Amino acid sequence: MSQPQPIDVPQPVGQVPEAGEKPQDVRGKSQGQLVRQRFFGNTGAVVSLVVLLFIVVLSVTSLGVGPVPGWWKWSPDATGTVLDGGRPTLSLLPPGLGEHPFGQDNLGRDLFAMAMQGTQYSLVVMIVVGVVAGLVGTVVGGLSGYFRGWTEAVLMRLTDVIIIIPLVILAALLGRLAITWVRSHGLPTFATVVALGLLVGLASWPPLGRLVRGEFLTLREREFVDAARLAGASSGRIIFKHILPNTVGVITVNITLLMSSAILLETALSYLGLGIQAPDWSLGRLISENQTAFATRPWLFWWPGVFIVAIALTINFIGDGLRDAFDPRQRKFNPRRAREIGSGRDEHASDAATTATASSSGGAAGTPAADGGGVR
Repeated sequence: MSQPQPIDVPQPVGQVPEAGEKPQDVRGKSQGQLVRQRFFGNTGAVVSLVVLLFIVVLSVTSLGVGPVPGWWKWSPDATGTVLDGGRPTLSLLPPGLGEHPFGQDNLGRDLFAMAMQGTQYSLVVMIVVGVVAGLVGTVVGGLSGYFRGWTEAVLMRLTDVIIIIPLVILAALLGRLAITWVRSHGLPTFATVVALGLLVGLASWPPLGRLVRGEFLTLREREFVDAARLAGASSGRIIFKHILPNTVGVITVNITLLMSSAILLETALSYLGLGIQAPDWSLGRLISENQTAFATRPWLFWWPGVFIVAIALTINFIGDGLRDAFDPRQRKFNPRRAREIGSGRDEHASDAATTATASSSGGAAGTPAADGGGVR
């Protein structure tokens, strides 16, 4: 007579979670709280955010903004006597800035003041490009993905026309038109920077528009959208209340990537002489003006490059942190958490094996008696 085999009872959900978040880490929290928790749990993203905020505060407070003066005594266009060959006076031990922490050029201008002005303008261009490209790309991609038909055909053909033109050429043409128009009307330098960012943003939105369109094409067929339609929700309510919140992660991450590309594009345009012009400074123009002094006075080339690389890298790391925060499926592998989960599963398997062994032993001991009782 066969004995019933032990059945492995499924373990309750959450007792052995997958590698990633623990159930107690997500229970009772809203989506916004989970996003913040995941983002601030990413060390690289948090460090990058701190570094980027430090660069922003340093550039804004050192020279000031508009009528508000800064704490640095030199202005970007002030000439003076070249001290010690223009070498940097920045000191780490003991810490101190000195008279010219980043050095001087051959006219005695302070490189720290010029670099801070270039950082301000580069950050303004980066922010304007992110806002403009994000808005245009989201609107174009959302409308074409939701309404389909002739709306999609017209908007996607427009996107294809813009995307086949090399971005550097298109941005150079639009940037030159913006600078010429602003200066012909006697507007201040800040208007030139904003106009440059605005037109570069109008040339940078097609990749984001295509991504948003793909997300809308997927989400418009989901059950919650069908339920909203059956409930009588308008197209505007479905787009803004149901579909758009589910694409915030994709939009946010790609806007950060666009901002990182924007600062590199602005640097390239200024390096080619097609961006911000004299007497104003940008990081790309500083590199262009001082490239001939790389062999004799390399600090004139290094410091603008350091700020360009630092801003671009921090934006990329922040974008990675936002991607992991909005999509927990892309969380990085955690070896310690995996070992904890693996040991928990091993203990569970060991307990199941012990139960099975004990049950089979009991069944084997009782089998001969049952057989003997049957043979008489």
